[in-house]
Amino acid sequence: MRTKGKSTIVWILMGMLILGLGGFGVTNFGGGQTEVGRVGETKITAEDYSRSLQNQLNAFSRQAGQQFTMAQAQSIGLPQQVQAQLLGSAALSEDARRIGLSVGDQRVAEVITSAPSFRGPNGQFDRVAYGEMLRRQGMNEAEFEAEIREDEARLILQRAVTEGAPAPAPMVDQTVQWQLESRDITWRELTADQLAEPVARPDDETLQAWHQANAERFTAPELRKITYAWLTPEMLEDEVELDEDALRAEYDRRIDEFQQPERRMISRLVMPDMPAAEAAKAGLDAGDVPFEALVLQRGLTLDDIDLGELSQAELAGEAGEAVFALEQPGVVGPFQTNLGPALFSMNAILEPVDISFEQAQDALRGEAALARAGRMIEELTSDFEDRLASGATLEDLAEETQMQAGQIDFDAQTAPQHTGIDGYQAFRERAAAVNEGDFPQLYQLDDGGVFALRLDEIVPPTLKPFDTVADEVAEDWIASETRGMLQVQAEEFAIDAESLAATQAPAPNAAEDATVEEPEQTEAQQAAAAIPEGRTLEGLTRDGWIDGAPVELISQAFAIAEPGTTQAVTAQGRVFLVTLDAVHAADPQSDAASEAASGVSERLQQSLQDDLFDYYVRAVQAKQGMQLNPSAIAAAESMVQ
Repeated sequence: MRTKGKSTIVWILMGMLILGLGGFGVTNFGGGQTEVGRVGETKITAEDYSRSLQNQLNAFSRQAGQQFTMAQAQSIGLPQQVQAQLLGSAALSEDARRIGLSVGDQRVAEVITSAPSFRGPNGQFDRVAYGEMLRRQGMNEAEFEAEIREDEARLILQRAVTEGAPAPAPMVDQTVQWQLESRDITWRELTADQLAEPVARPDDETLQAWHQANAERFTAPELRKITYAWLTPEMLEDEVELDEDALRAEYDRRIDEFQQPERRMISRLVMPDMPAAEAAKAGLDAGDVPFEALVLQRGLTLDDIDLGELSQAELAGEAGEAVFALEQPGVVGPFQTNLGPALFSMNAILEPVDISFEQAQDALRGEAALARAGRMIEELTSDFEDRLASGATLEDLAEETQMQAGQIDFDAQTAPQHTGIDGYQAFRERAAAVNEGDFPQLYQLDDGGVFALRLDEIVPPTLKPFDTVADEVAEDWIASETRGMLQVQAEEFAIDAESLAATQAPAPNAAEDATVEEPEQTEAQQAAAAIPEGRTLEGLTRDGWIDGAPVELISQAFAIAEPGTTQAVTAQGRVFLVTLDAVHAADPQSDAASEAASGVSERLQQSLQDDLFDYYVRAVQAKQGMQLNPSAIAAAESMVQ
């Protein structure tokens, strides 16, 4: 429903206001108060539903970079998600109303004036900006402040329900032990070299039976025989003439690419006050805490504090001087900024860029030629389309225009050849979707080129004749037989290895009788001697990796119960022996355990709180009654853009 300490309506409305709505248009649904649902006596108006749904559509549109339609929203269940959110909020509001819970004017004012989206250039609350943003939302101040009051009351209820649910300590300890346990293992891969003799190629009758029984491995995919005509900027590059004045003008226009001062990649971590900032810097200098941990303690990510690449002129003052005095990555500060005291992390040094016109001329010429050729294609596009509309074939286009024709046996499952037309995603999408008899149309390529295509024939998936794949079938059969024999051998080796370990246990009086002759090797010892030499890996963790081996080996290593046990493992068509040498429990007093416990505790607590909150909301909805008005919902959805 909401994150801890964050007001839901503020998050939805203010977040939307910060990102802006200009590109996608918000409809003002003011005036209509038709109910789309209710919990008890708390109503959900059509305006509430429409605004929330529109906000979600806008968020998806911004992420996709194009308009996210209502039909697309319905296909992923977005309206139902919005309804569930509003019904949850209504349940909280209903219980707050029932028990008379509210907040005062001072708290409402604190929430509004502290919102970053309502601050002016000076960093202070700006009433003009506040009113303008609400107007764009179709709300007035009284309505918005009532929403804030209600949501703060809901937040109080949420905290009362969830904050008394700490993560159970035994569960935290057990999870940390599971996460941080490490193991020492020895692993070996069995190959065909371990077999007494290699698997021989069988007779053709056996291979033909294998060919039929495993037809899916030897079946050619569907082929789509396609004729196409296309034109790309590279095809016209030689026809483009460019003078030096045009190139120099382009160089001047892009001078920031070719002439740049030294820059540095910088992050800025703002602290609550100067004492906190100084304490954080002292911890950094002493090596007690890494910079990344300070960022996490502030509830931020590295992306949140990233300032990007800055020159010294762009990072003025003491901070700029200190950052640019560093000769290698490091942290400086704290320095006072307009956001408060801050630490600055310099992450990389970018050397100055000084590329003369003469040095850039060839690259500029190539880029400008391609750009000019792209504009030429754009000018020719209407002629190509007119010709196709008049009945011209693809062959006609190739004969009468600059377009070039070709033919391809298109296979959607095969990786594209980047030197041909099938290297373009636009072509591959159209080639996979075109039907026989479709009228050729002109489509765009991502480099400014164009193409049209025609499906001539579909060749369905076909089992390749045995004669053409006999060697491939033989290799597959031999690989399968070899793998099966190695699996059997691995099981035998696993038993022999454990038997050998048992026989190697020292006798109680072995040290007392040094004159006793060594006994002859037992059968288990002789068999175990044939086991290939293994590779020992110490301190393997569950999230570790084994160089040269499939990741499945790790899960299998942690599935072995007792040290000294050897297990046969088959993974990704390969056969292994894995021996568990030792198990190391996590040290509960270590820094790693403490850090892991903090994360586990937080996740478990959040999970418990989410469950409690969900049960509480459902209980209120069941007790007070919950209703939805399908006709009002449909009417509201029809108004959403």
